[in-house]
Formats: sequence, structure tokens, C-alpha cells
Amino acid sequence: QLQLVESGGGLVQPGGSLRLSCAASGFTLDNSAIGWFRQAPGKEREGVSCINNLGGSTDYAESVKGRFTVSRDNAKNTVYLQMNSLKPEDTAVYFCAVRYRYCSSLEDEYDSWGQGTQVTVSS
Repeated sequence: QLQLVESGGGLVQPGGSLRLSCAASGFTLDNSAIGWFRQAPGKEREGVSCINNLGGSTDYAESVKGRFTVSRDNAKNTVYLQMNSLKPEDTAVYFCAVRYRYCSSLEDEYDSWGQGTQVTVSS
């Protein structure tokens, strides 16, 4: 059974860092692109970042460029989102999602989603 599990969320002060993990089970990530999305209270879900199947291509939302870094470890079947210089506006539930090979900004093009992990940036 294809499953994604996010972890690593929590409460952090502005300017702090967190590293989110997206662990896959039931399939290998070798041929998969992983997208990171987030949804803040009262707002629509938005794309944050994506990494393609080979890891050579990554995308970032303008709001996180220079602060967030996506990476993957296919041996561990896990994708990471390193978040630095966090801001209160980064507060949201973060989701990872999988699709075949290439990144997409369209949520409907992802085949499976994790349950999400809460990130709260507050002093």
C-alpha cells in the first residue's frame, strides 16, 4: 500500500529552522517526484517546493526561495525539506505528495498525499 508519512514539524521561534521528512512506504521513490505543499488556517493549500525523480531539478515558491531546500535520499526512501529563517507566515500544515517522475504545480496531478505535519512559527 502506497503511503507517505511526514514528520519533523513543531513549534519554532522566528528565525529558527526545522527539517521536515517525507518517508515513503509501499513503493520506491526512485521514479517519483515529491512535492511539498502547505495550508495555513483559513487559506488554500499552496505549493512550496518540489524535487523530481533524479533530484537534479527542484522548484520553490517565491516566498521560500533562499530559505528552504528540498533534497532526497533514495536509499532511505525519504525526501527532506530543510526550512531556515522561518517566519510567522510559514505557519501551516505541511504535506508531501507523490507523482511520477516530474514536478507539477497542480495538486490534482499528484497521486498520493501524506497526512501532514504542523509547523508553527511563533515567539
